[in-house]
Amino acid sequence: MKKLINGVDQIVSEMVEGLVAAHPDKLRAIENTNVIVRADAPVQGKVALISGGGSGHEPAHAGYVGEGLLDAAVSGEVFTSPTPDQVLEAIKAVDSGAGVLLIVKNYSGDVMNFDMAADLAEAEDITVKQVVIRDDVAISNPDDRRGVAGTTLVHMIAGAAAAEGKSLDEVEAIAQGVADNVRSMGVSLAPCTVPASGKPGFTLEENEMEIGTGIHGEQGVERRELMQADAVTEELVQHVLDDMHLNDGSEVALMINGQGATPLMELYIVARKAIQLLKDRGIHVKKTFVGEYMTSLEMTGCSVTILNLDEERKRLLLSGRE
Repeated sequence: MKKLINGVDQIVSEMVEGLVAAHPDKLRAIENTNVIVRADAPVQGKVALISGGGSGHEPAHAGYVGEGLLDAAVSGEVFTSPTPDQVLEAIKAVDSGAGVLLIVKNYSGDVMNFDMAADLAEAEDITVKQVVIRDDVAISNPDDRRGVAGTTLVHMIAGAAAAEGKSLDEVEAIAQGVADNVRSMGVSLAPCTVPASGKPGFTLEENEMEIGTGIHGEQGVERRELMQADAVTEELVQHVLDDMHLNDGSEVALMINGQGATPLMELYIVARKAIQLLKDRGIHVKKTFVGEYMTSLEMTGCSVTILNLDEERKRLLLSGRE
């Protein structure tokens, strides 16, 4: 295992220290919790947004803490859910009295621990609501779908709504609207190595790829012979569109997300084809994101995320990002 680390047990805490040290005017850490909050938190009168989960998905989630985005991010160990106590500390640090919205990816540990933290916060008279993200169409049952890269679009849009001074109920409804209208699908060409295990989560031959991989180094739902970029993109886009109700004239946001070790060159090749496929179907791409938004350590591959935009979601997403 080759990694630029000092020791497996210090990875997350040293990452948090480095992030705050690099951005001391914007971020601060809550001691001994691996929780990062806005430097100016709590922001009076504003609904606070919190997300998090296991580490290893950077920039998610700590990289989304800031004005117009999250107020706090909670980092568990690599690919391991944070504890309820960590989440509770984040809630108490950012609550200004306007309430707190938790944005939770649909993994059993995350859902359970964020839910327990919400109950603990309610016992301390802090109003907490939650939105659970299930955007991964690789899983057929919608209730079981994993939260993947589409979660970051919830951060952006709900964050913009909270920054406008909307109420907790309004921000929750907007976040839920994004969650209900975003879908993702991923492909991996090479696995990642979780530091604690020291070995890849699965193996692939040189001519193989995994369709439908998640963000925790697990195998996909189908192993295929390696295909060219256009064919892979067409497969991912079709899987996503098959689960959406888009019409000729629909407006969408598109995200081509790198899984951690994919060159931008390749991501833009995928973006080129995805935009072409959507255009051919009469679907208007109003905003495209290409880069690393939610990774899986050094996994090689990408995911395609499509968000159906209504006027409000479009306005909030484009606010400051046009």
